[in-house]
Amino acid sequence: MKVDEILEFFRDVIDKTISNLPKDLKDKIQNLEFIILDYPTEDFLESNGLKNQTLLGLYVGVPLNKRGANYNWVLPDRIYIFMQPIIYFANLERIPVEEKIRKVVLHEIGHYFGMGEDDLRLPCCLT
Repeated sequence: MKVDEILEFFRDVIDKTISNLPKDLKDKIQNLEFIILDYPTEDFLESNGLKNQTLLGLYVGVPLNKRGANYNWVLPDRIYIFMQPIIYFANLERIPVEEKIRKVVLHEIGHYFGMGEDDLRLPCCLT
């Protein structure tokens, strides 16, 4: 597969994952963009306080449950998806890459809704 084909595959899986969310959750997603990169750079990790960590995805923004009345006219929140680590861990776990992408996207959407890491490790409606 060529790089642009892999990128398109990731975009398609992200779009499908969002479209398959329950309507009440999907309707709450606003002002959110997905950015697909090969890897997080060292500068990226350091600037987000995540030096020496392996990332498959990262939510950057103000979670829905933390937004107040003055939350307006802001740049979109971002969910970063890192292709190469996802492909690596999908192979390591012996699961389809599509399934791993879906799990990472749902995990990061959970952060968008205000869920913490402990909440996201429990079985819930998003996984």
